[in-house]
Amino acid sequence: MQRILIIRFSSIGDIVLTSPVARALRAKFPDADIRYVTKKQYAELVQPNPYLNGFFLLNQDINDLAKELKAFSPDVVIDLHHNLRTRILRTLIGGKWYSFNKLNVEKWLKVNLKVNCLPNVHIVDRYMQTVKPLGIENDENGLDFFFPPDFRVPKILPFGEMPQAEGFGFVAVVVGAKLKTKQLPQHKLLELCNGISKPILLIGGKEDADLGRSVQEEAEGTVINACGKYSVLESAWFIKQAELVITHDTGMMHIAAAFNKKIISIWGNTIPAFGMYPYLPQGGESYLSEVNGLDCRPCSKIGFDKCPKGHFRCMEDQDMANILRQAERLLS
Repeated sequence: MQRILIIRFSSIGDIVLTSPVARALRAKFPDADIRYVTKKQYAELVQPNPYLNGFFLLNQDINDLAKELKAFSPDVVIDLHHNLRTRILRTLIGGKWYSFNKLNVEKWLKVNLKVNCLPNVHIVDRYMQTVKPLGIENDENGLDFFFPPDFRVPKILPFGEMPQAEGFGFVAVVVGAKLKTKQLPQHKLLELCNGISKPILLIGGKEDADLGRSVQEEAEGTVINACGKYSVLESAWFIKQAELVITHDTGMMHIAAAFNKKIISIWGNTIPAFGMYPYLPQGGESYLSEVNGLDCRPCSKIGFDKCPKGHFRCMEDQDMANILRQAERLLS
């Protein structure tokens, strides 16, 4: 039996974006033993995947992981992380390796010199290029997100007895982001919420709870703050039920794409040209809102805790009226 490893240590969105690779490998090698390698905190994202036979988890010691992987003795390794740790693993465990091109030079040129050498190719398609030497083609069926068999709908639902069918009639607004320069400031979030006629569910982690509470208290309409109250899987379930998802450049944006939701993505210091905009199958609907023409943007391929220039125009200059028009269009 052929043994195949897929490596992507983090994070939520990046792991979801690799899901077409697992699906394509299973289609090409139906009898193979295909396993995923990730960090312990992301196990729940890969454990339910029916295209995988299992997974290995990175805790603290890369050598402990290397011993497990060497015992597995992979024939093929698909390295979709491609960093120092995976290069260490490559020297320790063997197998035929196929490594993802992270375009670090091209991104550096865009961030630091504003020279655009980035290919107009989504990161999913670049992941698929990594496995093309194995005779694998993209099936164009979008992303996958799976709930474990024992997943239970939250006992306390934000809108009371919310039906489990999609299209309940609320808008999910993902308020947080990994770094502040990818996130709308509070007054912009409030403007957004006040312009939407549908009930709104604010989604975020514990670190977003205070922001969510402030927006809920100041909002004029029905706004429920779910930030920090539900797990990643529970938040994903709410995303699946939403009629529209409005989000920053976050993992929840990619989860929404996996459910083929209507999406409005709002971009601050990062840019869609990095190739990580919503990856929707043909017929999917999304709108990308960004402030073009800023000579400081992108200021980073990831983000900062505050605007390096101090003006934060990439978010402060967002055209909220246009975003609300797009929301109305997508909701109609």
